[in-house]
Amino acid sequence: MASQDLSPLRFNPKTGEAYIPFPAPHTNLILTPPRLTDANANYAMMNDPKVISTLEGPPYPYLESHATEWVTSITKEAEAALQEYKDAVAQSTDGSRKLVSRCPVRYIREVQEDGTDVYLGDVDIHRCGYPDVQDAAERARLCRENESRELGDPELMWCIGDCLASSHHGKGIMTAAFRTLMTEWYVPCMGVKAMRVEAFEGNIGSVKVFEKNGFKMVDTVPCPKLNPYGVLRTGLHVLIWRASST
Repeated sequence: MASQDLSPLRFNPKTGEAYIPFPAPHTNLILTPPRLTDANANYAMMNDPKVISTLEGPPYPYLESHATEWVTSITKEAEAALQEYKDAVAQSTDGSRKLVSRCPVRYIREVQEDGTDVYLGDVDIHRCGYPDVQDAAERARLCRENESRELGDPELMWCIGDCLASSHHGKGIMTAAFRTLMTEWYVPCMGVKAMRVEAFEGNIGSVKVFEKNGFKMVDTVPCPKLNPYGVLRTGLHVLIWRASST
C-alpha cells in the first residue's frame, strides 16, 4: 500500500516526528509537536519576567509540576491532532481533504548544527473565548455560538495564543512562525477564515507580529487589572483577520 501524502507535514527520518519547516531566511527553524521532554524548557520560559509579562493565564508561581502537567496535556492533544489529520487524508476523495479541527505542530524549535534542537516558543490556535468581553453572560453566549459553527464557516472565529523566548525577541521569528502556520495549515487544512488575537495594551511587539500578517486593530478594551506578577494591565488590543481582508 502506498504511504499517505501527509503534506504539508514532513517527518524526521530518525525520530519519525512530524514537522513543518520555516521558509527562508529562517531555514534553521521548524514547527513540531510538543514533547514530554519539553517540561524543563517550559518551566524556565514561564518564569521569565520578559515572557510572562505579556501573558494571561499561567499559574503564579509557576512550578515544575505545572510545566509537567501542561506539556503532558498538549502532547496528548498534538497526538490526537495528527491522528485526526491522518484519518482525514485516508478519507479524502477526488483530491479534496476533509477539514480538521486542530494543528499537530505548535512548538518553535531552532535546529543546531549537530541535528539537535532548542525549544523557542509556542503558537496555539483554538476556538475563540472572547476574553475582552466583560459581561459574563454575553461572553458565554458568544462562545456557545462560536462552538456550534462548522469547520469552514466564515463566521467561525479562531483565537491565537503565542509566546517566544525573550532571547529571540525582535528577530522576526514569531511573525514568520505565524505566517507559516497560517499559510501551510490554518487556512488550507482547517478552513480558517476568521481569526482574532488579543494583546495587552502597550504590547507593541505582539501587535506588529499580527499586523504584518494582515490583522487589523479593531478595538482597545479598557480592563485595568494588576496581574499576579505585579504588572498593571490597562486594557486589551483586539485585532481581527478575515480571509476577505487580505
